[in-house]
Amino acid sequence: MQMLVWGLLVMAAEPALAQSAPASGAPIKMVVLGDSLSAGYGLAGSDAFPAKLQKALKARGIAVDMTNAGVSGDTASGGRDRLDWSVPQDTQAVIVELGANDALRGTDPAVTRAALTEIVKQLKARGVAVMLCGMVAPPNYGADFATRFNSIYPDLAKAYDVPLYPFFLDGVAADDKLNQADGIHPTSEGVDIIVKNILPSVEAFLGPIVRRAS
Repeated sequence: MQMLVWGLLVMAAEPALAQSAPASGAPIKMVVLGDSLSAGYGLAGSDAFPAKLQKALKARGIAVDMTNAGVSGDTASGGRDRLDWSVPQDTQAVIVELGANDALRGTDPAVTRAALTEIVKQLKARGVAVMLCGMVAPPNYGADFATRFNSIYPDLAKAYDVPLYPFFLDGVAADDKLNQADGIHPTSEGVDIIVKNILPSVEAFLGPIVRRAS
């Protein structure tokens, strides 16, 4: 089913645990490093994924100082190249949402894998907690491309012991009611669904940081 989701996006290009206990002390410094899907293309800043995730976490008792480091049209390589200035030195946690443009453009999965690997390695070397958000390859590039691309995220999650949310657009992709007119970018309601679905995974991801701060 996920393979069919990306069929609607072929040839498209993006524009240039249980509830955690309330956190004490300073908010967790968190960055969402991504492309337009997380940056909030076509939406008000308050409707973008990072802002809505921050609000949802606050409602669950987790205070987060959130930075939206999404850049429309960015690739995994682009995210790697801007990592140092996109993720401040005092950052404690990063959600990596990159690779959709690589898939849409048919970028060699080896290039995408290398870039995402470097992002994870550099962040872990800095002592930053990392969570990966997966993407799914479009079917038009063939089974070999799909196999090579789709394996990137679970492979990296296992190799570097980081949590993985398998498909960032789960529950939203291919639903006209939850996407803008371009059929690619979520509406505000679509972002609500993404946040609702990913929230338990993010809570579990932040759990150790919350416990250390309490």
